[in-house]
Amino acid sequence: MDLYLLLDLFIAYFVEVLIGFPRFLPHPVKFIRWLIKNMEKMIRAVIRMLTEKKVKALGDDVVRSTRKAYRNERIAGALLAVLVIAVVVAIVIGILKACLIVHPILFHIVNTVFIYTCFASRSIALEAYGVFDALKDRDVFKARNMMSVFMGNKTEDLDEDGIIKETVENTAKSISDKVVAPILYATVGSLLGIGAPLAYAYLTVSTLDSMVGYKNSEYKNIGFIPAKLDDIINFIPARLTGILIVIAALFTGNNFKKGYSIMMRDRKKHKSPNFGYPVASVSGVLGIRLGGPGMYFGEIKDKLIIGDDDNPLDIKNITQTITLMYVTSLIAMGVLGITSVVAVILCNSLI
Repeated sequence: MDLYLLLDLFIAYFVEVLIGFPRFLPHPVKFIRWLIKNMEKMIRAVIRMLTEKKVKALGDDVVRSTRKAYRNERIAGALLAVLVIAVVVAIVIGILKACLIVHPILFHIVNTVFIYTCFASRSIALEAYGVFDALKDRDVFKARNMMSVFMGNKTEDLDEDGIIKETVENTAKSISDKVVAPILYATVGSLLGIGAPLAYAYLTVSTLDSMVGYKNSEYKNIGFIPAKLDDIINFIPARLTGILIVIAALFTGNNFKKGYSIMMRDRKKHKSPNFGYPVASVSGVLGIRLGGPGMYFGEIKDKLIIGDDDNPLDIKNITQTITLMYVTSLIAMGVLGITSVVAVILCNSLI
């Protein structure tokens, strides 16, 4: 174990919090998305070829041929996940090894940059602040447009309360999968002596889920394994995030007791097996009600209600959630960082 790898992690975290990722630079996620898109096309072409052969062999047995097609798509989804993760991690490891051959300092610089690109707290804050500023100016149309950019949902039917709820909920989810989870996996990777590769494995799975993890007819089979894999790797981070948000409430003057009680009461009301923890925790800490009926993708959907309406919805809830995000990330860095340093010192003393 190397303390310098943990130093890379701390530098990467604080640089991202201070400056974020420059928008004029191509983010590595764009490459991962390009890789997923092209591998998906290739794998789907193979599926079609195999399915056509089986249909011809089975003749009029439509049920069996359909089952074969579904099974092939799920296998293809698993293969897609394995291949994309393997390629991305191999590239990161290859670059880091090449840098190490040149000079150890170059290795640590590149390792720090890789980890830095896995963090997104500044970007999340800027996106949420954009919605806040638009609502502050009473420009609901602009707020909807800004939401659609970072959420990817159709938001033309949301009123001001709906925009506040969706922004708070989306930011709460992001605390888990885009802030705490990358910190956790980057820390574990550093402890294992590999630094950035494990963080990039997580980033790749998260990107896979965002692209093919839908439950619509096109992706319900090929996206099944990537979606389940994302659920698995976010199992611990989501629950850790819920607890950390409650602790963060102690430092922000919010209701930490209510945050914990609502998290334990409503954590299973979210459609995701993981995101209910941070969403319910934020809802309880702020004393607001999230979920409920609303327009999503042009359709009325009635999500389960999370939290109590102790306080009326207000645009300040957005900034409060951003503050909770930053404090939560600091606590995560502190707890995981100190624990890791102690573990490294103990292990080195025993060797």
